[in-house]
Amino acid sequence: MTSYDVLIVGAGHGGAQVAVALRQHGFEGTVAIVGDEPEIPYERPPLSKDYLAGEKAFERILIRPATFWSERKVDMLTGKRVAEVDPAARTVTLAGGESIGYGKLVWATGGSPRMLACEGTDLKGIHVVRTKADADAMIAALDSTTDVVVVGGGYIGLEAAAVLAKLGKRVTVLEALPRVLARVAGEPLSRFYEAEHRAHGVEVRLDASMAGFEGEGGEVSGVRMEDGEVIPAQMVIVGIGIIPAVGPLLAAGAAGGNGVDVDPFCQTSLPDIYAIGDCAAHVNDFCDGERIRLESVQNANDQANTVAKAILGDPQPYHAVPWFWSNQYDLRLQTVGLSTGHDDVVLRGDPAARSFSVIYLKKGRVIALDCVNATKDYVQGRKLVTERLSPDKAKLADASVPLKELAA
Repeated sequence: MTSYDVLIVGAGHGGAQVAVALRQHGFEGTVAIVGDEPEIPYERPPLSKDYLAGEKAFERILIRPATFWSERKVDMLTGKRVAEVDPAARTVTLAGGESIGYGKLVWATGGSPRMLACEGTDLKGIHVVRTKADADAMIAALDSTTDVVVVGGGYIGLEAAAVLAKLGKRVTVLEALPRVLARVAGEPLSRFYEAEHRAHGVEVRLDASMAGFEGEGGEVSGVRMEDGEVIPAQMVIVGIGIIPAVGPLLAAGAAGGNGVDVDPFCQTSLPDIYAIGDCAAHVNDFCDGERIRLESVQNANDQANTVAKAILGDPQPYHAVPWFWSNQYDLRLQTVGLSTGHDDVVLRGDPAARSFSVIYLKKGRVIALDCVNATKDYVQGRKLVTERLSPDKAKLADASVPLKELAA
């Protein structure tokens, strides 16, 4: 049986960064990454943006070229899925029956796209955006597609809608809630993006209730709404979140539920097993100490560095301000902090000028900023969040007052 000093399960941003950080800091033990896709680690965010639009070739979204991994003696075990974990024996069993031993195990599996429970989900032409194969399937179907329905008004859905609208497709976005981005942003940002998409020809339907999918010859032909209306679609994109891929860990006895629970050093309740990224439920200092999962590249990379330091004998607790970004049309949204639980909102700048910020407060303290085409606000506002400052609201709203003055 093959065995590794560090076995990393998951070949996304987090898994790749653990291996990078270990080698950067002089770790000389054996390292392997197990990934269920045939590709070596690549960036995920471009799948719904540049890659889908045909603006970036796959080689340009690789996290590192193939030579990087071989030169640093990181074994790439691609196209393999871990089915079981045995903490007592310190082994994992692959879906094909092969066993691999480990000294330290790092679980960085992310999650699988959440699917709809309705009629017709087995029809061809219904897509998710999680892997290169998912994006490739959409790209291959573009020439035969006129009408697209996007189910879910979160970032993934809106990014895909923007790309497909620019490619000349008729796009309809269905959002079950009263506004898009309702779970992650305040109303000013939601209304701005709804208007932007409509201005680009996208039909945005809110409070939308769908009943199922219609098909012809095994191919999707439309989305049937609760009131009986059928919206034509040769392509449907479902973007309604993910289910964390932690089944084997929970079955092995790890604490968790919505993800696997980790301590401040990203260690699970099982000995020498760590978890990072989208699947790791951690106590976050920027969310009033609640245990949450964060689905972001920043979180995956920072937790990867935390684990690498712990393995190297220099444990340092995870403490990183969350940040995110989204590109839609010519709009770059940059977010710092978590707006969850905010009780006040300050609008800074004019959305009509397509450059503004939404600042979120809780008990007078700045907890997050959403900055649209306002990089200076994003950079300078970071200190307001990290130091939990409580500036004057009138000055926060005055775009002529640099945020760095309020953070001084």
